Amino acid sequence: MSHFLCKLRPPRPTFLSDMTSDEALVMRRHREYWTPRVEIGAVIAMGPVADPAGGYGVAIIEARSQAALEAMLAADPAILSKRGFSYETFPMPAIAVRPSLPLSPIDSVTP
Repeated sequence: MSHFLCKLRPPRPTFLSDMTSDEALVMRRHREYWTPRVEIGAVIAMGPVADPAGGYGVAIIEARSQAALEAMLAADPAILSKRGFSYETFPMPAIAVRPSLPLSPIDSVTP
């Protein structure tokens, strides 16, 4: 298996703060598409990045090959929406991942 850093570029730098209701629906479908892959461990981590120069999404994905990764990315509802989203991908030749840890009682308390 190979690991990749994937950067989802939105249609404009201000997207995270000014997405329309239609774009929010696309983002909901995007999240629903990726969530099962997080749950099975194919996606190590994912989420939006609030970069002052312009927000974007990032994910670390484990895939059998570059072709398998590209197939997953091409099926992303954000890409299929044809609203100007695009991915940049970067192979990660070595990766260290901490094991999953159970939540302690203190971790489940919200301040």
